[in-house]
Amino acid sequence: MYIERKNIIRNTNNAIKEVNNVVKTNKIVITADSSVTGNKYSAGVSLEHFPREEVQLATKFGIIRLESGEMGVKGTLEHFCSCCLASLQRVDVEYIDLYYAHRIDTSTPLEDTVNGELKKLVEEGKIKYIGLSEASPGTIRRAPAVHPITALQMEYSLWTPDIEDEIIPLCRELGIEIVPYSPLGRGIFGGKAVVVSLPANTYLESHPRFLGENFEKNKILYNRVKVVTEKHDCSPAQLALAWVLHQGDDVRTTKVKNFDHNIGSLNVRLTKEDLNEISDAIPIDEVAGLRQPEQLCHHSWKFADMPTKHNETAT
Repeated sequence: MYIERKNIIRNTNNAIKEVNNVVKTNKIVITADSSVTGNKYSAGVSLEHFPREEVQLATKFGIIRLESGEMGVKGTLEHFCSCCLASLQRVDVEYIDLYYAHRIDTSTPLEDTVNGELKKLVEEGKIKYIGLSEASPGTIRRAPAVHPITALQMEYSLWTPDIEDEIIPLCRELGIEIVPYSPLGRGIFGGKAVVVSLPANTYLESHPRFLGENFEKNKILYNRVKVVTEKHDCSPAQLALAWVLHQGDDVRTTKVKNFDHNIGSLNVRLTKEDLNEISDAIPIDEVAGLRQPEQLCHHSWKFADMPTKHNETAT
């Protein structure tokens, strides 16, 4: 079970209650963006109540905010080392179980990001395992030769199955676990904006799939999934999560707020025919809009090849 940072550090009391409830029931991974400096001890306060070995803690580094206000990526040695040390202090633990490169810095050689300080942090016992997020097939294939990669975090859901053709088979070949984010399609299969209104000031107000004509078309896809749920006596969210979970034992899901849906989805049994029926309800060519705002597309896995140390030296 995985918990993303934005569900932990906005409200300490809620965080403690949610984390306590989930840890009592499951082995847990709490993910926290290391660049967040808000309510910095909310996760740590909650973890004080449990033996450290019963909790798996994951965090990420690499995303920065540029002076222009746009998102940037920084994978230099100094940056991820300082982020790691800050995360350890923020959550008040001695080590991080899984440390992700949140996005791929295409200006920094793979050897510097993975084989440099990350490897050193592993050797020092500050992190146990290394993960990547939104990495290209080329980077995924090269990375294990530099240092073992434990997990790859990618967007994956009924309406974003892009990674099925190349990335999922590659990860299975290399023994890398797949951690999908946004398994509910940015929340639409949980009824977001369809059944319940979008919260104020949410980034989804500018998300291509939730805008205008695109959204009207995508609501049709939600309603198709809802029809299929009648056969399985579950909610659309549970069906969407069950579909993801049935893709293999090496595919996990995220977010504490999905906890109830996660538990319910485990009771949804799907045959191969069921999986095909659900997939057929969401033809990829009928999904309207990009999977993320256009200004973020150049940070996606399709453009995430890291240079090699050799290439950098030769230029």
